[in-house]
Amino acid sequence: MSNAIEVTDESFQKEVVESSLPVLVDFWAPWCGPCKAMGPAVDKLAEEMAGKLKVVKHDTQDNPSTPASMGVMGIPCFLIFKGGEEVARSAGMMNYEQFKAFVEPHV
Repeated sequence: MSNAIEVTDESFQKEVVESSLPVLVDFWAPWCGPCKAMGPAVDKLAEEMAGKLKVVKHDTQDNPSTPASMGVMGIPCFLIFKGGEEVARSAGMMNYEQFKAFVEPHV
């Protein structure tokens, strides 16, 4: 069971752009091995930063419009939004310490 919230193209505006908390968006797909490998790190971060950071997962296979409009070219791709604006982006796999270090300055 993931601690991250599933978002769709339809719910992205409400869940991410209009969020009062900073938001980490995990763009992923079910067939993506590196995405699956990052899953436990995403869940751990969601648990550790509950109340300070909203963590959401966006399935690019079923919801391609949002990642396409944001220029997401490869997955896994992680975007951080603050106040409705993208403030950071990182693509590819990383270990948990690198992942947390990517997110922490924005929380």
